[in-house]
Parts: sequence; C-alpha cells; structure tokens
Amino acid sequence: MKQVDRKTLKKDFLNLVRKKRLIPVVRVTSKEQARCAAKGILSAGFPLIEITMTVPGALEIIRELSGGYGGELMVGAGTVLDDETCLQAVHAGATFIVSPSYEAAVIETANAHDTACIAGALTPTEILAAHRNGADMVKVFPCGALGGARYIRALKGPFPDIELVPSSGVNRETAAEFLDAGSTAVAIGEPIFEKHALATGDHQKIESNAAYFQQLCSA
Repeated sequence: MKQVDRKTLKKDFLNLVRKKRLIPVVRVTSKEQARCAAKGILSAGFPLIEITMTVPGALEIIRELSGGYGGELMVGAGTVLDDETCLQAVHAGATFIVSPSYEAAVIETANAHDTACIAGALTPTEILAAHRNGADMVKVFPCGALGGARYIRALKGPFPDIELVPSSGVNRETAAEFLDAGSTAVAIGEPIFEKHALATGDHQKIESNAAYFQQLCSA
C-alpha cells in the first residue's frame, strides 16, 4: 500500500477548501444515511465531506469512505471534542478535523499528525486563540445566532488574515452573503442533506443540492 504523505494531503485539502469554498457536513442517524450522503456528494463531483462524530459508527464510516472511491473523496471528522477522539479519527483515515469549540488539545493533536484542523470558536478572543495555537482555519459557530454574515464582516476587520468558516445559518438565501463578507468557505449541513432525502435514500436529491451549492460557492 502506498504511504500517504500527510503534509501534502493537508496542503491539498486546504487549497481545495479555498477553491471550492464549501464544506458539506453530514450529521445523520445511521450508517446507511451517511453512505447515501456520500454517494450524493460524489455524484455531484464534489471531492470532500465531513462526518460528525455524532453519527453512529462514525469512525467506521470515516474508515470506509476514506478507503474507498479510489481516493476521490476527502473525508473529515467533525464534532471532535478531545485529543483522544482526534487521534482515533486520524487513525481511521480522516483528512481533516473539525471541532465545534476551541479545544487546544485537538489542534495540537491534529498538528502533531500533519492533519488539517478547522477549530471551532465564536468570540474574537476564542478565534484569535485558536489561530495562535495553530488552527489552519477557524469555524465560527454558531454564526447565525450572532448576526450571520454581518458578524463575519465585523470579524474580518481586526482579523483579515484569519481564515473563517461560518457554520449555522448558512443556506440557499445566505451562503453568498457569508462568502461576500470575507469567509474562506462555508459549512453547510441540512440544506444539502435534507432529512427526507436521507430517510428515503434519495441520493439524487442530495446530488442536486450539492451541485447547486458547488456552483454558488466555487471561486
């Protein structure tokens, strides 16, 4: 088996996020729904997906998806709350790590294993701390509760060089506003992975949604 150069993989992932400006986030209730989500994303020609650790059997799903599809899909672990979970996700094949809050140990563990880390934060203090501690990008969550795109625009004033990825409140009506406000990318969940589509295995609906946001967000 060919050895993976994680430093190169990390660089490729970050450049891909900057180009695509979109991270699809899967937060579902079963492995079957996660597989449906991944099938829809790949059918749309989109190359990355985030599987949250709240998904039952998340590590198994990450291992399965990252080991399949001929390397066409970069799979990340989301809702990572501690260093142990971070390490488990990396060993399962996660290309990137995402946390919902500022957890220094998660950032440090990801960096120690040459794995991209999008650290969660909300306040200016947390955002700067995450950046200074080595986060590659900062997930602003829950951004919608603090003014949405207006909050991102305000943050970019003092932090022009910190790459922000807003989550929560990003949908068909607001995605462009978030990007225009200075976001490096946006994290989108249910507007792509509609509950009914997942429940019925309708990967074509997910493909359609993913294609829409891909066209909207791509630089």
